[in-house]
Amino acid sequence: MYKSQIGLGISNIMEKQDTITNIEPVISIKGLYKSFGDLNILKDINLDVFKGENMVVLGRSGAGKSVLIKILIGLLPPDKGIVKVLGKQVDKLSGKNLDALRLRVGFSFQSSALYDSMNVRQNLEFPLTMNVKNLSRQEINKTVEEVLDAVGLKEKINEMPSDLSGGQRKRIGIARTLILKPEIMLYDEPTSGLDPTTCEEINTLIKDVQKKYNTTSIIITHDLTCAKETGDRVAMLLDGKFVKVGKFEEVFESDDEQIKSFFNYNFIQ
Repeated sequence: MYKSQIGLGISNIMEKQDTITNIEPVISIKGLYKSFGDLNILKDINLDVFKGENMVVLGRSGAGKSVLIKILIGLLPPDKGIVKVLGKQVDKLSGKNLDALRLRVGFSFQSSALYDSMNVRQNLEFPLTMNVKNLSRQEINKTVEEVLDAVGLKEKINEMPSDLSGGQRKRIGIARTLILKPEIMLYDEPTSGLDPTTCEEINTLIKDVQKKYNTTSIIITHDLTCAKETGDRVAMLLDGKFVKVGKFEEVFESDDEQIKSFFNYNFIQ
């Protein structure tokens, strides 16, 4: 029913550092600028994200992380620079071409964005039946049950969103994103507002999704624990720029006072 997703995982990429420049990035950002009036949000952003990789964009609230995600899916135009997703320059797409790209990119909202008037089954069925035509009831049921099983909430299929905990709503939101089998997952503050135990569950789920669905992900967060546990690499966003990109330990070995103060403020036990 869906195209199989085959490609190099991040482990393969890291084992072949000498040839990484020959691998086509799934997401490529070059010289990106974005301002709102006199407020400069993004200033010369450059980043490549490769197939199967979890890339964390880490920074304080208001640093421009969510603006970056909106540019990636064409909700905001860049002022300057080139943003390519799955080989397509996003700001050059419109209409059906932009819609087609968005179907390949799953967006997990900070608020989970579930429809309060629909139960869990209906919330999951909605994007599936809207975008995949001529599915039988059996195929719909099977797909819904598969994604619910993937997030560990199969027993909640007939519950209303109001009856779910915050963590459960996050999980259902991720399941609804997964139902169209996206190649890229964008997570916007996935652990925001959750208790530490539930945060750990969501972090584990993000890693499980990466392995099971072979997704490429960008995880927007200001949560250091989320960054450390989910990211293959971390891009530290400060003052509108990526000041350092690398593995978590590499980023925070920096002598940059801004990076050190960010770490100390968000101290990890």
